[in-house]
Amino acid sequence: MFKKLTDRSHIINTIALAWPLVLTQVGQIITGMVDNIFLGTIGPTEQAAGILSNNLYVLLLVFIIGISYATTPLVTSANQQGDLAKKASLFKNAMFLNVAVATVCFLILFFSSGLLKYMKQPEEVAQLAIPFFNVIIFSMIPVSLYFTCKQYCEGLGNTRMALLIGLVGNLINIILNYAFIYGKLGFSEMGYMGAAWASFWARLFMGLSFLFLVFKSPFTSEINKVYKAVKINWEDLKSLWKIGVNSALQFTFEVAAFVIAGLMAGSFGKEQIDAHGIALSLAAFTYMFGSGIASSATIKVGVYKAQNNWSEIRKSANAAIILVMLIMGAAGIVFAVLNNYLPLAFSQEKQIVELAAELLIIAAMFQLFDGLQVTLLGVLRGLEDVRISTVVTLVGYWIIALPLAYFLAFTCKMETFGIWIGLLASLIFVALGLYWRFKYLLNKNLAGNLARGNSV
Repeated sequence: MFKKLTDRSHIINTIALAWPLVLTQVGQIITGMVDNIFLGTIGPTEQAAGILSNNLYVLLLVFIIGISYATTPLVTSANQQGDLAKKASLFKNAMFLNVAVATVCFLILFFSSGLLKYMKQPEEVAQLAIPFFNVIIFSMIPVSLYFTCKQYCEGLGNTRMALLIGLVGNLINIILNYAFIYGKLGFSEMGYMGAAWASFWARLFMGLSFLFLVFKSPFTSEINKVYKAVKINWEDLKSLWKIGVNSALQFTFEVAAFVIAGLMAGSFGKEQIDAHGIALSLAAFTYMFGSGIASSATIKVGVYKAQNNWSEIRKSANAAIILVMLIMGAAGIVFAVLNNYLPLAFSQEKQIVELAAELLIIAAMFQLFDGLQVTLLGVLRGLEDVRISTVVTLVGYWIIALPLAYFLAFTCKMETFGIWIGLLASLIFVALGLYWRFKYLLNKNLAGNLARGNSV
């Protein structure tokens, strides 16, 4: 069956390109998971405070990450054309744009921390969350540096550098969590705040070290020849913004839906915040496998788009879809079979574990759709087709997910379980909507190539 959709070489090439990306993406989510696990050893209130803080921080962080995603397809095109000056210009302009956006987002969050007290969360959770939140937001600019470098390197087809930085950064985060929280390795005991400071220093290392590596590594240092000569210019900023803002909105619509879902869950008590956060951490972990495959699809599809080769675009996209269906299908089975055991890694509180186990059943049901939608977003980003997919995500997460989640949670008295059913419905809609968009573009362009006498 797979031979009808693609060929073995595309599967092999996608795996070779995707595995460092998958590990890199997984490394990003592990930072939050490690914090969550360490906080769970202190107590449910501290764990809930960390989850609440990270949820709000991530709300704007994903906007910054989405802006940086524009760098990959544009650099891929410039690299295919052998245009060194264009690559350097895109990197400099991406750095300027991403840091500027990150600075604005930081300032918004900096002056918003007091709002945590008015979000109808448990009072003791909100009080602990504010100082935690005030620390982690300072890592926003270092994260923007990291992702600018990451997306630039991916545009060159180099996925190993981000993996190296990510692995070292996560190791630093684990060590610092242990040292700061419990007062080990010569550090003073900081309690739950140690997790916030550990994440900040790890992310600062990742951003600065990656920037240094881009200019010093033999794989990327070629831009040194022309970097000073290229200027910040409107043409590149406009191209980066056009793709980036749509990618940013796509991610923000989805993440905002989950963040608001977390706030809804918080209105039912700190135990439901913890259960929601635990189930979401596990679902986000598997999502990163899909996200890594999606990034590889962006790279491969971007290469073939530069060649106007829609036959290879079809094969590359199908290879990515097949891989993500296999991986996310396996993840769904694991969630369904081990739903009672996986939450124990985060908490020993019976009520929290039982509710998280119930939520993992829903997570098991949406794994295939979550993987499909993120992969198709990557494919469409490689095609530089982002406007329709932005509308699809807006409708799915804001017009379907949130109203349905509210209705089921509060009107039908299903609480957090009902919230997750609403999220499931939105992921199904978005996956099918994006698939329709891709098939429309594919059939349209294949027909055009056939009309012009080109092979399909």
